[in-house]
Amino acid sequence: MSIGVGGSSFEEELAGLEATVAGIAPIAVGEFKERIAKVQRLLREQGLQALYLDSSVNLHYFTGIQLKLTERLHGAIIPAEGEVVYLSPAFEEPKTREYMQFGDDVRCWEEHEDPTALVVETIRSLGYENGSIALDPDTPFYTVDGLRKAGNRFDFTNGGAVTAACRQLKSAAEIALIQRAMDITMAVHRAAARTLRVGMTTTELVEFLEKAHRKFGLSLTFGAAQFGEATAYPHGVPHPQTLAEGDMVLVDMGARVGGYHSDITRTYVFGEPTERQREIWNLEKRAQLAGFQAAVLGAPCEAVDRAARAEIEAAGFGPGYKVPGLPHRTGHGLGLAIHEEPFMVTGNLTPLAPGMCFSVEPMMCIYGEFGVRLEDIAYMAEDGARWFTQPAHSVDDPFGYEA
Repeated sequence: MSIGVGGSSFEEELAGLEATVAGIAPIAVGEFKERIAKVQRLLREQGLQALYLDSSVNLHYFTGIQLKLTERLHGAIIPAEGEVVYLSPAFEEPKTREYMQFGDDVRCWEEHEDPTALVVETIRSLGYENGSIALDPDTPFYTVDGLRKAGNRFDFTNGGAVTAACRQLKSAAEIALIQRAMDITMAVHRAAARTLRVGMTTTELVEFLEKAHRKFGLSLTFGAAQFGEATAYPHGVPHPQTLAEGDMVLVDMGARVGGYHSDITRTYVFGEPTERQREIWNLEKRAQLAGFQAAVLGAPCEAVDRAARAEIEAAGFGPGYKVPGLPHRTGHGLGLAIHEEPFMVTGNLTPLAPGMCFSVEPMMCIYGEFGVRLEDIAYMAEDGARWFTQPAHSVDDPFGYEA
């Protein structure tokens, strides 16, 4: 079958969606404490005295506190030994304590005070007069600059190595949250495909994606729809398109369950595929499968990229990042952030290990014609790579189901 002309209405599809977020288990306090114990071990092994966490995804990962970044310093310090200390604007202390799931040490600063001085004073109070402090890689420059001035007895280093070493290995609880998010987004993908009709705009389709995720009790983290020639551009074009029969359709979307992301892209033809569309779609599918098959425990992350790219180059495209071909890396890690370690890119020699989650999306870009991206997220289990969602079935039946 092909994606047919004259689909069902938005209202019909929304009515058919059933909420599936009930009963989801959030990350337990015990797991947060295990994460802190692990990062403390890494700090000691690397000769670091503490890890400073800003209002970032890393603060969320280690403490469960989710804050938006503002000009006011708000975060936490994880010392190499001892308990976590929270940092807060004084007038926000009650809210900070409301968010806290464990610990009770909150250090505050008033509006006229330098909060970076409080960070340094707190580290000193924990028994560290000098040494090296790991900084959250998402710390704003103005905070880093202030820390250097207030704490010149310390060396400040990028803490990305210690945070990534923890975050890129997902637990069973994290895998379960990602799986639920993926299941919901796949259901929305299938519903969206059934709504396609001649004259629909990409703007209308994205509005449906938002409404459909809300039906499940989620907010759409991102949603993109591209029709026709615009599908050749990995991140779309700055203007809406109107759907015509025979157009290539690319839909990419994701949402979050318990803070953890889904991310799935499907590309298919509205109507009957041409031989050219079929050829390129099939090449994309082979490249995605080659990348997945290269995801072997212990193999370097770059193996996924090399395998997918080799399939595309063998068909006469590229080489390297040249277009027509694959102009970007094959995949990215996924978790609390939509793009995080590990990255499936040439040069990344990090061995694939159980718990790693990453996309396999070797997009075929042919500017002036169309593009095809098939994106699914894989994770490394104890016995090798597994998909969260089954890859697209065929260009004629991309979801492997009967509509």
